[in-house]
Amino acid sequence: MKKFFQKLKSSLLLTFFLFQWIAVTSCFAQISATDSSGFVVLTDVVPDAIMEVRYYTLYNFIGDRVRGYEEPVALVTRETANALQEVNKELLPMGYTIKVFDAYRPQMAVDHFVEWARDLNDVRMQSYFYPEERKANLFAHGYIASRSGHSRGSTVDLTLYDLRNQCDVDMGGTFDYFGYRSHTDFPDLTEQQKQNRQLLRTIMLKHGFRGIDTEWWHFTLNNEPYPHTYFNFDVKRLN
Repeated sequence: MKKFFQKLKSSLLLTFFLFQWIAVTSCFAQISATDSSGFVVLTDVVPDAIMEVRYYTLYNFIGDRVRGYEEPVALVTRETANALQEVNKELLPMGYTIKVFDAYRPQMAVDHFVEWARDLNDVRMQSYFYPEERKANLFAHGYIASRSGHSRGSTVDLTLYDLRNQCDVDMGGTFDYFGYRSHTDFPDLTEQQKQNRQLLRTIMLKHGFRGIDTEWWHFTLNNEPYPHTYFNFDVKRLN
């Protein structure tokens, strides 16, 4: 009986380590995934959406075009595009459309963020995006990380756009501002600004997204198709 339990223990340990090895090797494969077949250009599905792909431009917290952003388009998984189509169907009769700042973000872009954050001498854009933060604290305070949900393809950064007045809806804060003002429940807002944030959040949640407390513009599809995969292909129109 003792030999039986020793063999059983050895077998269980071997199985455990085998599963650990599979998990580790799978993780490496997921991080380098380059198959874009499950993705679409958002405006092909939601033609009324407005694009302001910030990381293709120089107007972002780095101050340079971010690595991997080859064209000013927003890529998302098909499921995310379909959900955003439903969002816009509800917004258009109100006189609004969605305006997208970022969607799928390749891992190479996230790596670019990390490299930039480690260079404490480059503070060109501090007065615009993080005037209340020391750059040395951006990792500790959660603004920069080595992985991003955006790389899974089902997260979008967006706001509402007023079609009649041809301008962004006033949310009481700007996209990618590193500070308390960006928190969803930031109290020092006008009643109209609070209502605007609430409208965006309510409609996004209604159509299958979840938000986060620290960025009023950030939403992820609840049933995202690639919850454990971090893609690494360029942002550009798909063939």
